[in-house]
Amino acid sequence: MPCLLAISLVAVAARQAGVADVLPRPESPCERRIGLTADASIPCWPGSVESPEDAPNIVLILLDDVGFGDASTFGGVARTPEMDRLAAQGLRYNNFHTASLCSPTRAALLTGRNHHQVGFGRIPEMADGFPGYDSVWKENAASIAAVLRGYGYSTAAIGKWHNTPVWEISPAGPFDRWPTGLGFEYFYGFMGGEDSHWEPALLYRGITAVEADARSEQGYHLTTDLTDDAIQWVRTHDSLTPERPYFLYFATGATHSPHHVPNEWIDPYRGRFDQGWDELREETFARQKELGVIPADARLTERPEGLPAWDSLSADHKRLFARQMEVYAGYIAHTDHEVGRLLKAVQQGPRGDNTLILYIVGDNGASGMGGLEGTDADLPVSARLQRIDELGGPLHMNMYAAGWAWSAGSPFQGVKGIASHFGGLRNPLIVAWPGRIKDQGGLRSQFTHVNDVAATLYEAAGIRMPEVVGGVRQLPLEGVSFRPSFDDPEAAEGHRVQYFEMWGNRAIYVDGWVAAARHDAAWNAGGWANAGAAAHPEASGDRWELFDVSRDFSQAHDLAAQHPEKLKELQQRFDAEARRNNVYPLATSRDFEKTFDAVPSIARGRREFTFHAGTPRVPVWSGPDIGRSPSYRITAEVRVPDGGARGVILAWGGRFEGLVLYIENDHLVFENNSGRTRESIRSNIPMPEGASVITYEYVPDDARQKRTSWYGRRPGTGRLYIDGRTVGSARVTQSTYYFGSIGIGRGSGSPVSAALDVPSAFTGTIDKVTVTL
Repeated sequence: MPCLLAISLVAVAARQAGVADVLPRPESPCERRIGLTADASIPCWPGSVESPEDAPNIVLILLDDVGFGDASTFGGVARTPEMDRLAAQGLRYNNFHTASLCSPTRAALLTGRNHHQVGFGRIPEMADGFPGYDSVWKENAASIAAVLRGYGYSTAAIGKWHNTPVWEISPAGPFDRWPTGLGFEYFYGFMGGEDSHWEPALLYRGITAVEADARSEQGYHLTTDLTDDAIQWVRTHDSLTPERPYFLYFATGATHSPHHVPNEWIDPYRGRFDQGWDELREETFARQKELGVIPADARLTERPEGLPAWDSLSADHKRLFARQMEVYAGYIAHTDHEVGRLLKAVQQGPRGDNTLILYIVGDNGASGMGGLEGTDADLPVSARLQRIDELGGPLHMNMYAAGWAWSAGSPFQGVKGIASHFGGLRNPLIVAWPGRIKDQGGLRSQFTHVNDVAATLYEAAGIRMPEVVGGVRQLPLEGVSFRPSFDDPEAAEGHRVQYFEMWGNRAIYVDGWVAAARHDAAWNAGGWANAGAAAHPEASGDRWELFDVSRDFSQAHDLAAQHPEKLKELQQRFDAEARRNNVYPLATSRDFEKTFDAVPSIARGRREFTFHAGTPRVPVWSGPDIGRSPSYRITAEVRVPDGGARGVILAWGGRFEGLVLYIENDHLVFENNSGRTRESIRSNIPMPEGASVITYEYVPDDARQKRTSWYGRRPGTGRLYIDGRTVGSARVTQSTYYFGSIGIGRGSGSPVSAALDVPSAFTGTIDKVTVTL
């Protein structure tokens, strides 16, 4: 009966919307006759879904954390010849906007709706229970992949995802909000916001956790791996179904932190940034005008209060910071090279001359999340200089100082997360379509937004957004197709109104005017954890600015005092759009510390967890939360064969923070890696052969101490036991937060302990491992 009811509801929706506006589309009529015998019957095979005539392949490329002025194609120092080549074949867009943060931009991109409207007001790790911020992809906002698949396209997503609730990322699912549940037939990549590019902790193929096929010392790099996989997918598709169009969404983890890149890509930039971020910004601005990617009358905005002038820095700081930027420039250049390899494979395919490529150079502005000094800012600069040549390698999760992010945003104000100003919002877009775009190398300056991409692709493919998908009536698209601009540089702007908001930073665009209120900078002390922390907690105290961006490309001239009525009009329009799109309540990072502990978890409320050998890797988000727990105990029932055993019993986290329980040289060892220090406890007796129960127990000095921030430390005592006997103890500074995964019987990604390799699989037998909070 429920099945019949569902079928009836779909049928009713189809009749109401019209068959052409419903997915899945009904099967074509089939002349089938069933008789008593085969001779008296006529068979008929169900027809496959046919794509529109001459529908193009579509390749959608999205880079991460690249500023408007980073790539040489748009005036930067980092050499991007592959991007240059694509731009020469197609069009450059210099008035294209994102949502100023990764997950929100991706949600708007892949649905064609506004990011709050579909629950992605910020990243899933910071979700809360309000409709605009729950990170739960809505069924009434079908993805581009779901729609194109319904029209006969093959679909694949490769790379960074970051649009699934963190509490749904585990081997237990549910999987309907993973890429393969949202219209992508194939997925390979990582589900979170960042990972080591040398030693990724959590890669997935489909819904299955997989290991990288090589180690960093063997030349492995995540961007190269993702590119290889994308090329293989394209070539396999072209070999087997060349007549069927495909949609490939390729989203690199680069150039998000950590800034990981081979040395040979860094070396060409040695000494290139010794002039500092102030002069670099002026040089970039001049090149942008020479290239014509900004208007001749554009003005370079000033360095904001709070960012130091380069000349005010010590010689040691200058040396360190210049190296940070050398690494980052190499990171961009390497990424461009890998994207170029993919583009070559795509364009050499049998339908290469009918492949529409959209290359979005960044999902937000350049990132100031590293704070004023970059990562490791709590260490003396002298200590950081001792390891300066290691930056970019697997031993560091390095990120540059925020001054470089500001410089990369030339000519705009703001960086990633500053949704009030174009430095956080405006990213280059390149569109190429052989044989269709005649104005090769042309420039387009119509106001466009990331939510316009879906409508543009649908028009290019000759389809329209269905009103009903899977029996669910869909939200109308918020974006407007900019397909007319492919042919006409003077095409009218279809997108006339657009709000922006992130961490209380907010703005609205209406017909060439922008009203903007900056809540605070993204480089406050503490970096990411305080990304939106304001001097005043209430957004109502923010000062609004007004810009005529039809004449003021870079938001350099505040007209609020001259046009107070216009400002009031736009403020009211922002409020209306905010209410319509679930933007309220506004929240800053002061609220994140409260909401962080409220994010749902499949482990919430449980005190005991039992794992068995062979358990797939579990993200730390979905396992027992030892960071929130005042104390905890790990108990493992193991069997050691004659001659002893070695290897990991339980690994938690990785190289940059974690804990591991293992056997080495016949002794039980516990190691706590808090990033800065490593504390280990070694049993004072050898591990006995045969069956044993081994235990690690942590007890804090003050059980009442609670975590006060994302990242914290809690001092206490750790003890090791074998069969109930204390065999070791030591002082331990327990971390309150971990990245990475939990491994039973083996490590994964990167080793927690420097004494171990990966996977260091346990050579004995594990019956079970129990974690008690």
